[in-house]
Amino acid sequence: MRRDQLEDYLNSYLNIKAFQDYGPNGLQVEGKQEIKKIAFSVSATRDSIKKSVALGADALIVHHGLFWKFHGVRTLTGAFGARVAPLIKNDINLFGYHLPLDAHPVVGNAEAIAQRLEMINLDSFGDHKGAPTGRKGRLPKPMKVRDLQAQLEALLEHKVILSSPNPDQVIETLGIITGGANGDWVHCLKTKTQCYLTGEMSEHDWHEAQEAGIHMLAGGHHATEKFGIQLLQEHIDNDKEFQVSTVFIDSPNPA
Repeated sequence: MRRDQLEDYLNSYLNIKAFQDYGPNGLQVEGKQEIKKIAFSVSATRDSIKKSVALGADALIVHHGLFWKFHGVRTLTGAFGARVAPLIKNDINLFGYHLPLDAHPVVGNAEAIAQRLEMINLDSFGDHKGAPTGRKGRLPKPMKVRDLQAQLEALLEHKVILSSPNPDQVIETLGIITGGANGDWVHCLKTKTQCYLTGEMSEHDWHEAQEAGIHMLAGGHHATEKFGIQLLQEHIDNDKEFQVSTVFIDSPNPA
């Protein structure tokens, strides 16, 4: 397929115009026009880019791209230049989708975890400048917070930090915003959601969440965001209009 066809489809399917993000969504590095093989990874790292080259990918689609507002203007020098150069030298397209892939109701990171937990009555959750960034719903059965913590550690294959007013309390509702959304536990107060899962937890949120009566869980930024990009890959694989091959490249990160 052509690059512009892939770009138009992904931008529409992931509804990128609905989000005011921390960086650009969509095509970040322009490569060859004809795409036959697509690599998928959580992050555009030197390792995932090198592996994309080795695998002969024409495009790399990631959740965490190269350009972020908090970095400001960056020159293509040093380590960053060494990361980007293989894309340009090998004419590989790089697509990045951040908040759109967190929030998507089918292939989103939060939705992926909710499905694995077999949650029901799912709905949008959170608000970043007018757009929801996660999912909320009911657990399949009431359970103690500490039991949910253990279940998540097995699911995410990562240590889960728990801030709780009472780990033995039985809960029924959970809100999920993956990655670095540590301050968004406050949306649980507005929606009467008992428990909150994200990737990271700051020192002050550990205190403030439990003092507010919210059970807060942090399961790792990468660990909570490794499923959405794989669901997007499956979506592309299952769509007969896409005559491309795909491969997943893990970009593990303990943070």
